[in-house]
Amino acid sequence: MKKSTEIPLTPLPNHGHYLPAYKRRYHMMAKPSGSACNLDCDYCFYLHKEQLLYQPPDKGMSDEILEKFIRQYIQTQDGEEIIFSWQGGEPTLMGIEFFEKIVALQKKYQPKHQRIENDLQTNGVLINDKWATFLKKHNFLVGVSIDGPRELHDRFRVTRSGRPTFDRVIAGIDSLKRNGVAFNALAVINRVNAKFPREVYRFLTRDLGATYIQFTPCVEGRDFTTTAPQFWQEDTIPITGSRRAKPGELDAIVTEWSVDPDDWGHFLTETFDEWVTYDLGRVQVNLFETAVVQTMGLPSQLCITAPFCGKALAIEKNGDVYSCDHYVYPEYRVGNINRQRLDQMVFSAKQKAFGLGKKDTLPAYCKRCPHLKLCWGECPKNRIVRTPDGEEGLNYLCPGFQHFYSTAKPNLEKISAMLKSVK
Repeated sequence: MKKSTEIPLTPLPNHGHYLPAYKRRYHMMAKPSGSACNLDCDYCFYLHKEQLLYQPPDKGMSDEILEKFIRQYIQTQDGEEIIFSWQGGEPTLMGIEFFEKIVALQKKYQPKHQRIENDLQTNGVLINDKWATFLKKHNFLVGVSIDGPRELHDRFRVTRSGRPTFDRVIAGIDSLKRNGVAFNALAVINRVNAKFPREVYRFLTRDLGATYIQFTPCVEGRDFTTTAPQFWQEDTIPITGSRRAKPGELDAIVTEWSVDPDDWGHFLTETFDEWVTYDLGRVQVNLFETAVVQTMGLPSQLCITAPFCGKALAIEKNGDVYSCDHYVYPEYRVGNINRQRLDQMVFSAKQKAFGLGKKDTLPAYCKRCPHLKLCWGECPKNRIVRTPDGEEGLNYLCPGFQHFYSTAKPNLEKISAMLKSVK
């Protein structure tokens, strides 16, 4: 008798082979250390979860929950590739032995027809040759958080005692390079480094040697540590472009380190120009690559610029599952792996409504926008301002994205036409 987590099979006519009757694919961001971290970055969106979720600070994910997660994550998907993503907090605090258990469990449950890949997002501080040897041996892709050259990186990324971290991060990256470990640069674009786009880009690509870069805009509501997205007080939501819709004001809707929308647009425009001029085909930048793909009429490579979301969830160290790792709030908890199977939670009515809500809640202002099919309102967590005519649900970064897409359009179309002609 088949277990309830097994995938029903249907024979393919005239071939005698069996394939899944339907396709189930999703992504889960696993947080084995919870919010525990050895740094105290000012803008961290996750450190406060220890208080919000009442997490015991000295306990990580148990072996029992780890095995349940790995087994079910594999058994409830039928794509050719299954990607495990390990994040935190800081996941390397769990130690190499914990990750050796991960690899062993993946081998235990891996079907012959599926390939398993791992990626690890880290602040880089604990990475040394021992870690790098392990990561290389098991083909982990490593994302290292680094915000630019020393003075920009150390502005917000500091230790618990307030000391700078740049040198320790560079030492970690040197270990990765020395041992041949593939790594990506993950830069949070905040109120400070957004004003130095070319300096940040050139440092990451030329000094650091990164060939894949992820730019993440820092957008945090002033009360983000206690208030879940879409649960804001309506009477506090400002009009886009107004004084309160920018960082730095005492009554601003965002934290003082959040990126200014106009600076975000300038940052994207300047770095895109660098990318097109010097690095097209050599360096991948997440937002630029997907803009090219979408200009070609193909689906977005990123959830934030896709019309729907909901297929990228998060699992906490106690087995709680949340709609998204930016929605780890009690209001968006969809269940616990100790009481429900992953597929029951991922494909539940609650999670489907969450995913469809991204498109269904777009204001009319967005639906009229010429850049709609490149943006789709970006991440719903950032929809914290009103449209010029007062409708709720506009993305805080809208002015910046409009500037970028308008400016980049000729080059996006040129690159897209070139790629189509090659095909």
